[in-house]
Amino acid sequence: MSNNNNQQLVALSEIKKVFFTDDVETHALNNINLIINKGEYISITGPSGCGKSTLLSLLGLLDTSTSGSYQLSGHDASTINRDERARIRNKEIGFIFQAFNLISDLTVAENVELPLTYRTDINKTQRETLVKEALVKVDMQHRANHFPSQLSGGQQQRVAVARAISGKPSIILADEPTGNLDSKNAQIVMNLLDQLHSEGATICMVTHDPSSAARAERAIEVFDGKIVADQSTVNTPAIAV
Repeated sequence: MSNNNNQQLVALSEIKKVFFTDDVETHALNNINLIINKGEYISITGPSGCGKSTLLSLLGLLDTSTSGSYQLSGHDASTINRDERARIRNKEIGFIFQAFNLISDLTVAENVELPLTYRTDINKTQRETLVKEALVKVDMQHRANHFPSQLSGGQQQRVAVARAISGKPSIILADEPTGNLDSKNAQIVMNLLDQLHSEGATICMVTHDPSSAARAERAIEVFDGKIVADQSTVNTPAIAV
């Protein structure tokens, strides 16, 4: 786990998130400090309601913190406006959701291409190339013209992975990526994430599944809105005798 500042991708400092409902204050995140370096593979675990999904939403610029600072790939994400946040999110972040979140009346290729259509720096020809590359990577190129309803759950999640990686984001955020899959398809998706990581992808994954969490190289545990553990899970290779 490198601490080289030149490789620093994400820096959260003193992050707090408070939800206000009626007269109740809910402190979802409290004093979160977190650095993620390029190329890391991180799992975030903890009981339901502990704040891990809130943390992922903040990392993904889907929500903003109540206080604290967030640096993402050289951008000060805590001070930018909504439009700029959307632009940076689209370019820098790839999302994989538990529920796949594919659009039913778009084909596989159109679903993968959709986030790219908002990118002013990519033309139509480049988009088509990126879509093909992403579908080949998840072995779904032969289903490019199918619709989500014609795919199994495992295939839909592979398409969702292709959509996440098509724009070559700085970081992939996965929220319970195997939560809706049987064990066989869960294994396929986790193998894909392993492959992406081996090729240099930075991955941050929220999961309840211990076997999925064990695939990561760094384990972060959240409890009551705080990071209570953050450790490397890379074992020293056994010495052959």
